[in-house]
Amino acid sequence: MKLLLDSHVFLWACADDRRLKPTARKAIAEADVVYVSVVTAWELTIKVRLGRLSLPESVMTGITRAGFEPLLLEFAHVLQFGTLHAHHGDPFDRMLVAQAIATNVQLVTHDVAMRPYGIDIVWT
Repeated sequence: MKLLLDSHVFLWACADDRRLKPTARKAIAEADVVYVSVVTAWELTIKVRLGRLSLPESVMTGITRAGFEPLLLEFAHVLQFGTLHAHHGDPFDRMLVAQAIATNVQLVTHDVAMRPYGIDIVWT
């Protein structure tokens, strides 16, 4: 099983936050690969820069420390993004959906706005 973590799930996993439900914890622990997108790094960096978020370490350090893998942005992801309806107003989240589809991975999220895309989701 291959997973892609939504930005908030990545933060929760790194902080061992109780909002990360047992089913999601188990899926992450048992996955063959757990990806964190460069799109998440981009989104979180913007939030830090705007003063809306404080991180104890860099996103890349968090990815490495947690044993996750970075998922780079590819042309196939951008092309998939272009086919998606704007069910979700956040372009970062739509890009994660596009990456999940194009890469054939399950998305781990708490964001119900992802539901209309019909992708495989591990809910938390």
